Amino acid sequence: MERALVIFLFLAGLLLIIKGGDFFVDSAVWFAEALNVPKFIIGATIVSFATTLPELLVSLFASLEGKNVMAAGNAIGSVSANLGLIMGISLLCIPAAVKRREFAFKGILMAATCLFLWLFSRDGNISIFESIIMLLFFIIFMTENTLSAKKNMSLSEKNEIDKKDMGKNIVLFIIGIAGIVLGSQLMVDNGSEIARMFGISEGIISVTIIAIGTSLPELVTTLTAISKKQSSLSVGNIIGANIIDLAVILPVCALAGGGAPVEMQTYAIDIPVCLGIILLSITPPLLFGKLFRSQGALMLVCYAIYIGYVCVTL
Repeated sequence: MERALVIFLFLAGLLLIIKGGDFFVDSAVWFAEALNVPKFIIGATIVSFATTLPELLVSLFASLEGKNVMAAGNAIGSVSANLGLIMGISLLCIPAAVKRREFAFKGILMAATCLFLWLFSRDGNISIFESIIMLLFFIIFMTENTLSAKKNMSLSEKNEIDKKDMGKNIVLFIIGIAGIVLGSQLMVDNGSEIARMFGISEGIISVTIIAIGTSLPELVTTLTAISKKQSSLSVGNIIGANIIDLAVILPVCALAGGGAPVEMQTYAIDIPVCLGIILLSITPPLLFGKLFRSQGALMLVCYAIYIGYVCVTL
């Protein structure tokens, strides 16, 4: 009975994160439009950050409770899941052509962010100073994202909204935030309990179930893009989410806790595997301007091997 309750609460937390995230993004965009925030800023900043809020809160709560393996596992595991699983599925279904110059900047920035995170983790702790450096990658990304969007959208474009919806959006905003916060707490607490009950490491839970669970918004976006035959759009969303995950989550945890301890497993296995999958995802488009179906299959295989290794060894 206890096991069933714990699993139920974990799944309830996952559902709260998914629906809460939907409500939060929709209402946040509505409020931005109501305040006449240009649409290019909404798309480049608010939506990008809001879709990664579940990962951030799960890792932050885990870090504050001293569950550092779970905090780091979710942050790094989400990036590996986004690329190896979600982007792999996307490319397996529909290969994508990319704008090489735009992809090169974001792809190299993603790889550089992961590399710096690995270097900063070598002593087993990410310091406050190192966290500030990592956050600079986030600022660079958001600045470039905003400038790029500004080129494609007019500042004079008016937002057309119905102000009668204010009450509804206030409620959705509150419900969304509450759902994400409560869902994150439920996933951390019950994920840890599941690990204890079944005698497995919190690391397995964090890099598998929790990482994939908090990446579900990206999965939904990707499946939608595939159905519309717009796989290049899903690739852009995934890379943006990954940069935010890498440059924000662990640095914020470090700033909140005076430093973020990093386990040897994370430094020696999780981050190098993540960096390897990143390089596998960006090299073909940098060379050929295209992502290939065979590349997606290889990314899926690499991710499956990694998850299998983690489950067997931890």
